Amino acid sequence: MNDFVTIFEVGPRDGLQNEKQPLEVVDKVSLIDDLSQTGLTKIEAGSFVSPKWVPQMASTAEVFDGIQRNEGIAYTALTPNLKGFEGALAAGVDEIAIFGAASESFSQKNINCSITESIERFKPVIAAAKANKIPVRGYVSCVAGCPYEGEIEASVVARVSKTLFEMGCYEISLGDTIGIGNPKTISNMLSAVLTEVPVEKLAIHCHDTYGRALANICASLDAGVRTIDSSVAGLGGCPYAKGASGNVATEDVLDLLGGLGLNHGIDLNQIIKIGNSISNKLGRSNQSKVAIALT
Repeated sequence: MNDFVTIFEVGPRDGLQNEKQPLEVVDKVSLIDDLSQTGLTKIEAGSFVSPKWVPQMASTAEVFDGIQRNEGIAYTALTPNLKGFEGALAAGVDEIAIFGAASESFSQKNINCSITESIERFKPVIAAAKANKIPVRGYVSCVAGCPYEGEIEASVVARVSKTLFEMGCYEISLGDTIGIGNPKTISNMLSAVLTEVPVEKLAIHCHDTYGRALANICASLDAGVRTIDSSVAGLGGCPYAKGASGNVATEDVLDLLGGLGLNHGIDLNQIIKIGNSISNKLGRSNQSKVAIALT
């Protein structure tokens, strides 16, 4: 089994978009530039969405214009529709992501359409990306549970994942959006998805709302998943649980991987420094247990 794990750093996008404290463009650029010096190869730098709905991402084009791009790093962005893709294309993104759901209620609440309708919306985006030779990543949210529907059937997650994969997504990131999963439910979900999508095409995106993210990542590693989404300093709260933590901290994932003897090529000490710095700028505490222990 492959002992190298890719960390997909989502702090500058998925992390910051849920932070209430506004951040200046210069600080976002500095965060991404600092992360670029740590050994990361995937950095989600922003999203091209309506600033009305996600104010923190309003400056994404300026951020892409300001960052110092390092060879060997993919700087990615979320693009929910064709207009968003056009903005991403103009900014010179290396790859894009589309955002689907395994829950009908969540899809309606989050992007105002059904799962089937969302798939139709993604088709022209994927076609345009293919025409411009830009890789597309697919997110599937609520893979373990939904804030509106409760438990989600693994077969539904598998069906949505298969659809996105067959449409042309090079990788499917499976998101436990409310952090409700546990090792058993995550393993069962992965077993279903693996009947439709090869394991090397999967990533896991765990939120730590209930403190189970690392255990769920272990279960995913046991299933053969070798790409993990994480956020420096655990940036990003859970918008469906007041006061709860959101994304799993990159620092904690790196420490876990080191303990398991899995390679990742990333400088943990540098990530801790960056996490402390951005936390100070946001006026919040670092959510990483490892960062707190080692600082």
